Amino acid sequence: MKKVDLGHAKIAVHLAGDKGPILALAHGFPLDHSMWKYQIEYFSTRTRVVAFDLRGFGQSTGGSENCTMADYADDCAAALTALGFEKPVVFCGLSMGGYVAWQFWKRHRQMLAGLILCDTRAAADTEEVARGRRRMAFDVLARGSHFVADAMLPRLMAPQTFEQFPDRVEMLRRVMAETSPEAISTAQRAMASRIDVTRWLPQIDIPTLAICGVEDEISRVDEMETFTEQMPMANLSVISSAGHMAPLENPAAVNEAIEKFLETLVD
Repeated sequence: MKKVDLGHAKIAVHLAGDKGPILALAHGFPLDHSMWKYQIEYFSTRTRVVAFDLRGFGQSTGGSENCTMADYADDCAAALTALGFEKPVVFCGLSMGGYVAWQFWKRHRQMLAGLILCDTRAAADTEEVARGRRRMAFDVLARGSHFVADAMLPRLMAPQTFEQFPDRVEMLRRVMAETSPEAISTAQRAMASRIDVTRWLPQIDIPTLAICGVEDEISRVDEMETFTEQMPMANLSVISSAGHMAPLENPAAVNEAIEKFLETLVD
């Protein structure tokens, strides 16, 4: 891991590969770069991979009560610049990482060659969901991160994943349980207050790949299909045998979809 000192935070970045397009990976909540294990392994021989630990997560430091999705996006942009990446990147985010991706497009369009949006949403939270996030933001500081792992894990993967890949399930549980309560609290408040970006969709004029696990209960296929149709250069790939963590549950199918997308981009 390479650590980039941004002053307000030190952002840990996993770097792999030395040729081809730049694939920047932003993880979901409350995880770290390791959720991209199978993408890092596969694409490190085909691309230059930059996998972030977002502010406060994994080996990164920093965070504040007022952190926003835009702040996470700005951290990623600043880290890429500090690391000397001058060519536009393909920014890929899952779930919360997808919320970061929207902001990366809005604030750093000149740094983008394409977007990959995995198991994520364009709409803001309903008041009920936002209230639940704020409640978790408070509770995690008192109860610790283990209770978050226990509460979230059953909804993150398809039933067959729990049966066929218990090692992947346990990896997720461990990462969530080891994530700092402060990072979880900060991110939940940031997600609860994020804006609805659906009005941006017709303006996103760069190649975009949307990826959704067919059994995702959080970012449903029909919802992702609806927002993909509003984007002028977007296509949706539905991944079989996967829920919300499609890149970890069915990495072969996700990698194939990403590879085909990268092949369509002009270097």
